[in-house]
Amino acid sequence: MSKIHHLSDVQTTSIGENTTIWQYAVILRGAIIGKNCNINCHTFVENDVVIGDNVTVKSGVHLWDGITIENDVFIGPSVVFTNDLKPRSKKYNEFEKTVVKKGASLGANSTILAGVTIGEYAMTGTASNIT
Repeated sequence: MSKIHHLSDVQTTSIGENTTIWQYAVILRGAIIGKNCNINCHTFVENDVVIGDNVTVKSGVHLWDGITIENDVFIGPSVVFTNDLKPRSKKYNEFEKTVVKKGASLGANSTILAGVTIGEYAMTGTASNIT
């Protein structure tokens, strides 16, 4: 059974067993989250996001539409993902697809440019810019 903190806003029903979602997390209806994940406080997960099994998402991470996180990934605190290479207010482009492959670890405060694929078991240093 999953553990969802009562101060979180979890709209999806697609959550695997033994996943923990902490306070102040917001997870939209279309998101898919695997089993045995740990989604920390102060996180946001949009609709078109897939999170695999055994994933840790630390505090301050926002996962936008078009992001896929495979199994066994660690996302450090305050990692920044983007999904639009030409953002403008009130003009919505098709979002880029970003994939973080199995076993990768993303260091705290890394910034991930929209449309990249981070390879299996890759590791980014703290405050890296991944282009």
